[in-house]
Amino acid sequence: MRKNRQREVVVITGASAGIGRATARAFAQRGAYLGLLARGQEGLSGAQQEIEMLGGKALIIPTDVADHQQVEAAAVQIEKEFGPIDIWINNAMVSVLSPIKDMTAEEFRRVTEVTYLGFVHGTLSALRRMIPRNRGVILQVGSALSYRAIPLQSAYCAAKHAVKGFTESLRSELIHDESRVRVTMVHLPGVNTTQFGWIKSRLPYHPQPVPPIYQPEVMAKGIVWAAFHNRRELWIGIPTVKTIVGEKFIPGLLDHYLADVAYSGQQTTIPIEPDRPNNLWTPVAEDRGAHGLFDQQARSMSVQLWASMNRGMLAVAGFGLLLSLAYAGKRKKRVK
Repeated sequence: MRKNRQREVVVITGASAGIGRATARAFAQRGAYLGLLARGQEGLSGAQQEIEMLGGKALIIPTDVADHQQVEAAAVQIEKEFGPIDIWINNAMVSVLSPIKDMTAEEFRRVTEVTYLGFVHGTLSALRRMIPRNRGVILQVGSALSYRAIPLQSAYCAAKHAVKGFTESLRSELIHDESRVRVTMVHLPGVNTTQFGWIKSRLPYHPQPVPPIYQPEVMAKGIVWAAFHNRRELWIGIPTVKTIVGEKFIPGLLDHYLADVAYSGQQTTIPIEPDRPNNLWTPVAEDRGAHGLFDQQARSMSVQLWASMNRGMLAVAGFGLLLSLAYAGKRKKRVK
């Protein structure tokens, strides 16, 4: 049981790699106590070492979030070790890159069980603890694809749409109950994570995030910020903004645009073996950290994210500028 209540207890699913790994490091820099859930022992062990080097404390629990009993058991273990959970971040995912006509029912089921039901299972475990205490934050890691689906990732896009709908229902229920438990979503662009090195794919060339690509630390910065600020949703990156706004106004044009560009946009020019190891059913037994293969192309900052995080300050500054311009205009007229 932790003694210092100034340190948050944070649970992160999908914490062994990619965005989950980068987010765990970001919370560790705050000195947080972290419950890390993922399937791969190697990645979890690597994350634990990094966190403790940064001043945090980590409890690693190999967990398949598709199994609600495993998720609930992990929540019990974390609270027994660290005390009440303050922040629960649902992030775990799997996907398949494939035309729908080549997908199997089992693949659709598996992606749904992890990428959608895994979020449901985590949310339920968090609510069981947070609602009686009337405090806590549940953060869902979403995507621009929660609003606008793209070709070749039908199962993943459908799951992200489902998470968005589930979260909107939950938010309204919490408001109705006048609960102080807060739920938020963070929607992401293409990110340079490890998933493109082990995602199951039927494409001929190595998968890549849809450009422009961002580093996972940019996402982690936004996730940590959203955990402590009362924002309904946080959009990260200009591509996310364009995608969400575009879907509201020109969905038909996007259908045709994505038909033209999204096939090549999700692949490099490097061939891959069709039977390479993938993590759909079982984890790849390696610690690959947070970054994928696209460091040279990936952006390490987002001006849009900075502006979103500081929109109050920018609004005040903009209002002040307008007043100054108005005053200057009046003075100019007087001089004339």
